[in-house]
Amino acid sequence: MLGKLAQRLKRCLFVGRRVSIGSGFHIGILSFVSSSRHLRIGNDVYIGKFCSIQVNGSIGDGVLIANNVGIVGRRDHDMRAVGTSIRRAPWVGTDAYLADDPKNSIEIGPDVWVGFGAVILSGVRIGRGAIIAAGSVVVDDVAPYDIVSGNPARVVARRFSTEQIVEHERILAEKAQ
Repeated sequence: MLGKLAQRLKRCLFVGRRVSIGSGFHIGILSFVSSSRHLRIGNDVYIGKFCSIQVNGSIGDGVLIANNVGIVGRRDHDMRAVGTSIRRAPWVGTDAYLADDPKNSIEIGPDVWVGFGAVILSGVRIGRGAIIAAGSVVVDDVAPYDIVSGNPARVVARRFSTEQIVEHERILAEKAQ
């Protein structure tokens, strides 16, 4: 009972009002999730401690986000505003043209694992079942079931063989019914 109360309290304090969450959602201490337009978080999503997720878009079901992860917009501030310091430049939270820019949105598919300390910049799609290695900086799309690592993140392996992907998805579909 106390655990559910703590999660509800954390949800009220650390998840913005423009964020919708599915069932089985967990957010670790001192993590913050917000969006300038809308962020949809699926079912059974785990967000670790000390994460900053400030982006529009979606995070699929069964996603595991480790501690110290940043998922942020790459065009949050208009750095090209002449005659305005970057501190006072137009910002995604107050300017519609920035908030509506597709480059300030992200799509993370279901069954994705984002490792400790990874940074994912908006404007990318991360496919179903992908793994983002610890400390990686993701600036480009990640295909389903690819494992990426580095700065910038590059494909280093596949999570499963083609046959294993078919079996994995079959089993997950059976469990969902």
